[in-house]
Amino acid sequence: MRPTAIRRTAVAATVMSLALLTAACGSDSGDSAGKDDGKGGATSSAEPADKGGDTSSAKALTAAELEKVSLAQGDVKGHKVAKAGPADSITGDAVTTDKAACDVFADALMGAKSGTPAASTQRRIANQPKKGGDKESDDPAEAFKAAFDITTTLDTLSSYDGKGAEEALAGLRTAATGCASGFTFTAAGSKQKVLKIAEVPVKGGEEAVAWTVTVEAEGEKSAMKLIEIRKGTTLASLTALNLGASGAGGDFELPTAVIDAQAAKLG
Repeated sequence: MRPTAIRRTAVAATVMSLALLTAACGSDSGDSAGKDDGKGGATSSAEPADKGGDTSSAKALTAAELEKVSLAQGDVKGHKVAKAGPADSITGDAVTTDKAACDVFADALMGAKSGTPAASTQRRIANQPKKGGDKESDDPAEAFKAAFDITTTLDTLSSYDGKGAEEALAGLRTAATGCASGFTFTAAGSKQKVLKIAEVPVKGGEEAVAWTVTVEAEGEKSAMKLIEIRKGTTLASLTALNLGASGAGGDFELPTAVIDAQAAKLG
């Protein structure tokens, strides 16, 4: 991989929360999420669901209930799942934008919780890097590229009373549409530009939506993914980055295995 591509990888990494960086580097702090066998089937569409009936009195999941539907080690084949700790998280206060209407989208993109949920959990997930083959040791550039072919995902589950989850997702949809042509944001002191927000197909829960977000930092472009899945009063927000793709200035696929596993646990 050329030096400029290596720099792209480093630059792209600065736009992510510490949770994603920790997962990408394969850190194991001993807090891997425990295995939970309760899984349900995902039935969904990328389009908003029919929300017939009054859900204003629906109750949020408790912290204990939310833990049961959060991803655990073993839920996603070929991936490492661990609980995100306090040092891994970023709050909405640490994310600012040049357009107030884009605040909620920037918060979600950086892994900050939307609104004021009654309970929340976070997991950091990374796929196992692919091996470069027999010639890996003879080609340092290819070995470097293979080592960073890792999609890391920060999965934030939030549970709300009443229509809080529906309203949070509706707010994100509105922000994505209004800010599709771009905006500037600062996260934890690092200034970035969102150049484009493009919706991509995804399925899960009662409502699901995903976007490819093109980000520029220090003149280098990279792609990020933001996926939202709502099931009842719970909203799953997943932010993903592939360091190898970012280093090459390219795009990458949605973390489908992670999305499907989380949608299944939500029921």
